[in-house]
Amino acid sequence: MSAGARITLLPGDGIGPEVTAAAQRALESLSRVSGLGLELDVAEIGAAALRSHGTALPPATLAACESSDAIFLGAVGSPSAPTATEGLTPEQALLTLRRHFELFANLRPVPRFEALTSLAPLKAERLDGVDLLFVRELNGGLYYGRRAEQSADGDAFDTLSYSDREIHRIAKVAFELAGGRRQRVTSVDKANVLASMRQWRRAVTAVGSAYPAVQLEHCYVDRLAMDLLHRPADLDVVLTGNLFGDILSDEAAAIAGSLGLLPSASLGASTFGLYEPVHGSAPDIAGAGLANPIGALLSVALLARHSLGLEELAVRLESAVDEVLAEGLRTPDIAEEDSVILSSTELAAEVTGRFEEAWWQSRVPLMVV
Repeated sequence: MSAGARITLLPGDGIGPEVTAAAQRALESLSRVSGLGLELDVAEIGAAALRSHGTALPPATLAACESSDAIFLGAVGSPSAPTATEGLTPEQALLTLRRHFELFANLRPVPRFEALTSLAPLKAERLDGVDLLFVRELNGGLYYGRRAEQSADGDAFDTLSYSDREIHRIAKVAFELAGGRRQRVTSVDKANVLASMRQWRRAVTAVGSAYPAVQLEHCYVDRLAMDLLHRPADLDVVLTGNLFGDILSDEAAAIAGSLGLLPSASLGASTFGLYEPVHGSAPDIAGAGLANPIGALLSVALLARHSLGLEELAVRLESAVDEVLAEGLRTPDIAEEDSVILSSTELAAEVTGRFEEAWWQSRVPLMVV
């Protein structure tokens, strides 16, 4: 990645501005230690944009994203959002961004934080060895299929459809990533009931034949929901369609200890990507400093890895998160009896401070006496 890479920040709604502020702090740290001189722009999206522009995705925001090397999104959605008589709702704005940039591959890693084991509802022994990655198809399926609020017969409907092209390209991403991990792909479907899912299974199997070193397992979605609770350590890369991936990856947040801990990356055929924590806008705690910034900070690590090519710095930022949590520094959602409770801003400052300090110390040559 060349110097002067541009990142567009979309704070959005609810706690979005707070976690975006944490992400901005991390990006500024990355800029300093990498020497890239990152350019950070801010643009409106979601209910905030709807109030001032009449659409949740103003043309100026889309133009800013088009001129960027990556996007960071806080969160969208608000119960007090005005009705979009013309233009997009907050949720539609996000779907439009994904489709506009053909960001078809959503990566949702589910890390296990050793310091937070007691917060998970699962027994500690079930968490040993957990390191799973959801690879979710993001441009097709039920969210983009033909729909009607009310048909001629008075029924509402949504259509679940997938083409071979859509399935092949997301399956290739899953198999490629599994090749660098534990070489296992679990493909999730409902092929016993849905024709579209039988097509999914056939297409994934065809792609898998080109990766003989990777073990492919097909699993019904209801079984996978149970396996996440009974055998999460056996799962490596979990390949899903749009709807199933949305639901299952949120369920998997229980493994980490909180939905506020999980990052995501939405990628296409290039290094351009959209990065966001998986949590929602949480308007009930907006502005109170209670939002957990960890998912946002780890999303910056994914941005550094996939869009900026800064693997070493991505690992160091993730390590700084582990270090802070291990010392008992927490936001209220993951606090325990002996925790030091910090605000969103304070916790982000602790993480980025440790990240920069460790980086500069690693660059100081040893004194030879």
